[in-house]
Amino acid sequence: MDLMVINRTNLPVSLLSSTVLQKPIHHSKIKPNLQQQPNPSPPYHEHNNLEETRQIHAQLIKTHLDPNHPIPFEAFQPHSSTAAKFNFLITSYIKNNRPKEALNIYAHMRKNEDEVDNFTMPSILKACGQLSWAQQGKEMHGFILKSGLDWDIFIHNALIQMYTECASIESACQVFDRMTDRDIVSWSTMIRSYSKKKFYSEALGVIKEMHLLQVKPSEVAMINMVNLFADLASLEMGMTMHTYVIKNSNSELVSTPMTTALIDMYAKCGSISHARRLFDGLAQKSIVSWTAMIAGYIRSNNLEKGMELFVGMQEEGVLPNEITMLSLVLESGSVGAMDLGKRLHAYILRNGFHLSVSLATALVDMYGKCGEIKSAKALFDGMDRRDIMTWTAMITGYMHAKCLDQALNLFLEMRNTGIEPNEVTMVNLISLCSDAGALDLGKWIHAYIDKQGIHSDIILTTALVDMYAKCGDIDGAWRLFNASTCRDICMWNAMMCGLAMHGCGEKALELFSELERTGIKPNGITFIGVLHACSHAGLVTEGRKLFNRMIIYFKLIPKVEHYGCMVDLLGRAGLLEEALEIINSMPVKPNTIVWGALLAACKLHRNPRLGELAARQLLEMEPDNCGYNVLLSNIYAAANRWNDVSQVRRTMKDTGIKKAPGVSSIEVNGTVHEFLMGDWTHPRTREIHQMLAEMSKKLKQVGYVADTSTVLLNIDEEEKETALSYHSEKLAMAFGLISTTPSATIRIMKNLRVCEDCHAATKLLSKIYRRVIIVRDRIRFHHFSEGSCSCRDYW
Repeated sequence: MDLMVINRTNLPVSLLSSTVLQKPIHHSKIKPNLQQQPNPSPPYHEHNNLEETRQIHAQLIKTHLDPNHPIPFEAFQPHSSTAAKFNFLITSYIKNNRPKEALNIYAHMRKNEDEVDNFTMPSILKACGQLSWAQQGKEMHGFILKSGLDWDIFIHNALIQMYTECASIESACQVFDRMTDRDIVSWSTMIRSYSKKKFYSEALGVIKEMHLLQVKPSEVAMINMVNLFADLASLEMGMTMHTYVIKNSNSELVSTPMTTALIDMYAKCGSISHARRLFDGLAQKSIVSWTAMIAGYIRSNNLEKGMELFVGMQEEGVLPNEITMLSLVLESGSVGAMDLGKRLHAYILRNGFHLSVSLATALVDMYGKCGEIKSAKALFDGMDRRDIMTWTAMITGYMHAKCLDQALNLFLEMRNTGIEPNEVTMVNLISLCSDAGALDLGKWIHAYIDKQGIHSDIILTTALVDMYAKCGDIDGAWRLFNASTCRDICMWNAMMCGLAMHGCGEKALELFSELERTGIKPNGITFIGVLHACSHAGLVTEGRKLFNRMIIYFKLIPKVEHYGCMVDLLGRAGLLEEALEIINSMPVKPNTIVWGALLAACKLHRNPRLGELAARQLLEMEPDNCGYNVLLSNIYAAANRWNDVSQVRRTMKDTGIKKAPGVSSIEVNGTVHEFLMGDWTHPRTREIHQMLAEMSKKLKQVGYVADTSTVLLNIDEEEKETALSYHSEKLAMAFGLISTTPSATIRIMKNLRVCEDCHAATKLLSKIYRRVIIVRDRIRFHHFSEGSCSCRDYW
């Protein structure tokens, strides 16, 4: 690895290579102020608890700020100015997590035209950030400019922090760019702000600009850089940064906070052994160090080691605090370690921890992510106080459990209690709509966001683009994408993957070319999207070229997912032997994605020889997966090898493997209705089956003949035709026809691949009933209109 350093005060060149960013994001030519300055503060350095702060506040109101009436608290000097007293109160309220009270005092000062100085504004901006009150923050920014306080570098730093907390990273960037004077805190804050909002390329751009302007980072700035490389999971950059830290440390030993950040970075980059070596080398281990190391073990799914270290920490006399438990509970949820999460919950209760809102929210989040929705709801219901994060955690839990109705009801309940949703809440609700295919509900949430003035940052806009695409409205996704003035690679990927799902191969290739013209570097997900687009559109030549460009031009190492895309591309086109050559030449071991793509292609092109090969590989890796057995059975049935079909199904029965049932869903008037094959449970089932009979009659009148080859059972033709007519997507379609207006588009979601017979029938039904019918199956979208399908029968 290149560890060359220009000198001891500059960043390593390897951090600033083309892998970081081609050019700086910011273009300020002003030499920043490199001298570190202390943070401003009012004359008082002691801050009282909440009760004392309220007593002081009451005394000030009672005495009308008369300097002849001294306040009986040591913090006050006898002849403090009015501004100093107000600043003390504001700071004390913020220290006691009461930002609204602080803002009330500020409003009082403005109303009475009391002096508001450069000590007041950083604290007030911090209060706005804590509350995520962007509009108030903007108004204060205007006051700062109007009153001439914009000379103060600390106010600028506070503005950057406030805009970041209010999810307005663009405004934070503008403040930073327009600063005529910057200290190291300005640079460090900007790096942290970009990282917090996952603008990783921009954060790397700030680091590059620091290097160009020869700004020496402080330890805090270096910790922010280490945290950035941790979020990027870039071991190479992280190791280079580690070398830089050692060379530029002010003492022989790297400080404990810095070492702790490095431990966390190595753990997040998947190098738990590096993290452990650093941890073992610490002369003094802080509670934060212990927490970082234990959390690292949990994150790497080494739960036994994590709990062993948790016990060892206590044996050495270091007791876990609330932050420790918070971190470990959150990590348990992220890896789905429910048993460990329950043990940590028991420890919290047994050891008398105060179940704060933050800790209770973490437990709700953990249970929700682990699928224990009842435990999450019980904990949620038992909380005396909830904040926006608590409600969001519970809504997220319902999202993981695919409980759309409960999530929406909880959202409405939250609104009725006066809690305003934030961007995270809305992203989770939108993601739930994406999974359920609930376009009407997704549109309602989008309208709600606009009506309530919720800031649509780049993450929220990307979620909306993804939702429209996954719910079948690719035009809506495209309009939203085109209207966005700020796009990151995630938004480009969402749009490209959406086009791929809808079979718009040529459009996806055009978008990829447009992406290249913007200068944004595509990543691995970009190529997965565009290769899928080529696969669904049969663009074999273009797909081969893109795969080679990814390796040669963009220097990206193909992952197993990319090889899976190539096998799928070639397999769909009938190039099964070439697909097998790709598998045999892979530098990594093929996984279920790769062999699954080949098996599906073998079913499509009826190749039992290679199908058996792929199925054997898959069943060795996942012997309990019913899908592979069913596909192999289908291949045998298509070749009339009924004895082999019986053998596969006998094996499935003996081992207890059951075929996943086909489920189709349709959203009507904001409610999602689900249907199974032959379903008679729906309240309107009699009307549905009457419509099925009508559909069957009209299909026969236009010459439709059922494709019974898709019924892979050894039964007579009449029984096969009956079985086909009760497929779940046909039931959903019948319900759509009787439940919507004659001109409405019917949108159906299916968990399995649509069969050939249903595909052929739906084409004709779209013409018979003059309806646009959009079906999303496990593979892609099919847009049926006037007797044809957007896939052009290539799927």
